[in-house]
Amino acid sequence: MSDVDAIKNLVTSYNTLKKEIGKVIIGQEDAIDHVLISILCGGHSLLIGVPGLAKTLLVNSVSQALGLDFKRIQFTPDLMPSDIVGSEILDENRKFKFLKGPIFSNIILADEINRTPPKTQAALLEAMQERTVTVAGHSYDLDKPFFVLATQNPIEQEGTYPLPEAQLDRFMFSIFLDYPSFSEEVEVVKSTTTTKKKEINSILTASEIIGFQQLIRRIPVADNVIEYAVGLVGKTRPNSDVATEMVKKYIDWGAGPRASQNLILGAKAHAAVQGKYSPDIEDVQAVAYGILRHRIVKNYKAEAEGITEEILIKNLF
Repeated sequence: MSDVDAIKNLVTSYNTLKKEIGKVIIGQEDAIDHVLISILCGGHSLLIGVPGLAKTLLVNSVSQALGLDFKRIQFTPDLMPSDIVGSEILDENRKFKFLKGPIFSNIILADEINRTPPKTQAALLEAMQERTVTVAGHSYDLDKPFFVLATQNPIEQEGTYPLPEAQLDRFMFSIFLDYPSFSEEVEVVKSTTTTKKKEINSILTASEIIGFQQLIRRIPVADNVIEYAVGLVGKTRPNSDVATEMVKKYIDWGAGPRASQNLILGAKAHAAVQGKYSPDIEDVQAVAYGILRHRIVKNYKAEAEGITEEILIKNLF
């Protein structure tokens, strides 16, 4: 199959996926788009929203529609790294045997990831970047494809541990889930207060997802689009020559090179699912908010004056 035909196939599969997920998830179009784009790029996503906005249900629905193995890890203050990656035990023959933890799955739901201490959060770093885990000096490959979809509740600050920048940078997207509109909430209540349950059909296989990921990487990108993406990231750095006055005034730290890589990958996927064969600057801008939002660190002036990440990113265009 040629890449042109493969992109047509991707568009069909993507629309079918969204329709299938839409059986259960009402509204949240942007969140669904960004989660699926991150999966097509082989990236991870951080879902942020108040309790009750179907963050966990969204992840579960995506895993069912993709036909992938799914495991949920509930992050708590007493969770240990071995509870995630696994541990070695002595078997009946007094030989060490490795018992795999829940990280050995295709989709990991890291529920309330900011409720566990940094030591346990760090257990995910190697898995998210290298797709391997190391236990007692031995390296183990994770299942493919592999994605971490993490959730955190922004209003529950008591008993939380802020995610370090190194951890945040490994998430391709930071996705905010907002309250549903009146009509959407009416539909949610109608569909969840009866005995009827909607079944989600599996649309793709693991090998098809890996094939689409490889297709995304093969999509050509014009030099001016790459230069625009790199320039956009450069503008977030307050010490850069191209930084805007607003960035110099309100940002302490800007985004790193991983943001530039993700902008191009995200733009490729955003273009492909719309049937385009190469991304343009509008595709970069379409994914910029989710990719840059968690990679810029505001200073106290921004907090005091109510300057949001969205305002700062919009100023870069």
